[in-house]
Amino acid sequence: MKKILIIGAGAMGSAFSLPCIENNNKVTLIGTHIESKLIKNLKKNRYHHMLKSRLPNKLNILDYKFLKSELKKNYNYVVLAVSSKGIDWVIEKLVKNYVKKYYLIVLTKGLSIYKNKIITISNKINLEFQRKGLPIQNITSIKGPCLAVGLINKVRTSTVIANQSISVASQVSRIISTSYYTTEVTKDIIGVEILGAIKNIYAMLIGASVGLSGSKLKENIRLKYFHNTSSVLFRKSLNEMEIFTKKMNGNPKTVYGLAGLGDLYVSIVGGRNSRMGYYLGKGKKYLNIKNKEMKNITTEGCDLAIEIGPTIQKKFKRKDFPLMFSLIDSICKNKKLKIKW
Repeated sequence: MKKILIIGAGAMGSAFSLPCIENNNKVTLIGTHIESKLIKNLKKNRYHHMLKSRLPNKLNILDYKFLKSELKKNYNYVVLAVSSKGIDWVIEKLVKNYVKKYYLIVLTKGLSIYKNKIITISNKINLEFQRKGLPIQNITSIKGPCLAVGLINKVRTSTVIANQSISVASQVSRIISTSYYTTEVTKDIIGVEILGAIKNIYAMLIGASVGLSGSKLKENIRLKYFHNTSSVLFRKSLNEMEIFTKKMNGNPKTVYGLAGLGDLYVSIVGGRNSRMGYYLGKGKKYLNIKNKEMKNITTEGCDLAIEIGPTIQKKFKRKDFPLMFSLIDSICKNKKLKIKW
């Protein structure tokens, strides 16, 4: 039995508690500073409104005011399940309440900028620890084609566990794997984290297929034949993902695994990013969509484009990433999406 602390009571953090508990681990779920209302409701009836499911009875649920004391307890693993926007907040708490070396498991997907360079979340965490004079932490990243609602309902899926040490990745695999939640392991943590983030950008681009597939055609015709366009965009997206991963010193082969191709497919057929792409493909502008069709809905690909877009356009060449540059122009400059290939 391992003691696991999950920080972030959103859909994925809450759903992740299920396979952990079913492996006889002792699991605590703790909300962030903006999840007090959610935690209060969960403690009443364990019903999670985003998952539309009840959480396990054995799960210990706490409000964020207990985070300081919990971080000082002897947990075997601390899971970061916050949004990309919340990663700075949770890093600050980890550093401020540091007692001994953490074994971190990162579910958060995203990239960041440090001194005009694109870095992974794992790098961001360890750079902050080093800046405070603290030792580098042991970080495992879990990414792949897993939707939270599917996980809590035990819909069979697989994910990839990445750590620079295969033995550590394998240990994590043993304590979370179930018959419905199977895992693979890899040392390519850079590739896994890069792909877990940028696939959201390409999911938007492929989601735009319906609108791009003959704008003069009637809606029912476009819906019937948009696969002609989406298949081309899918292939070209994988090509750009491979080039990007290589430039970031990840393994290009990782693109064709669960963290790349697998997660991209799931994001296209069932995610908010492809929905945003659908509206962009219909000729709508990003800010108009955010204020109307997708008001108050977080779209990770848009947040990522805003975060790293300007740096990508400075550091990389448009000819290598025509699709990515098109999406960045659309989001960051609030222009109609125009894709050339």
